[in-house]
Amino acid sequence: VHLADSGGGLVQAGGSLRLSCVVSGRTSVSYALAWFRQSPGQEREFVAGISASAGNSHYTDSVQGRFTITRDKAENALYLQMKNLKPEDTALYYCAARWPRTPEEILTKTAAYGDWGQGTQVTVSA
Repeated sequence: VHLADSGGGLVQAGGSLRLSCVVSGRTSVSYALAWFRQSPGQEREFVAGISASAGNSHYTDSVQGRFTITRDKAENALYLQMKNLKPEDTALYYCAARWPRTPEEILTKTAAYGDWGQGTQVTVSA
């Protein structure tokens, strides 16, 4: 599966952005999808994930209530709506895909995902 993420930019604290990821491949609708982020000098970390069925989602604590992950199977797209952005959200954001063991599975480990987008930069100014 091929992933192409976009939508990053520069925004002031308290602002909003929506990241997009186009997922292409014959069986792309069957993949579990997620967003990760990485700041300079830091390890890549899980942000949000959505199951292959789209019936289950999971967020890291720091973005709970501010970020929303969705997927559009008709468009083969993954989205991350980010609101009330904070300077600590500044990072390179990546979409990722994995073939799940069950339709409701969401994993948070970076090593569990084999396919990645190229990354889109989000910068939040104070």
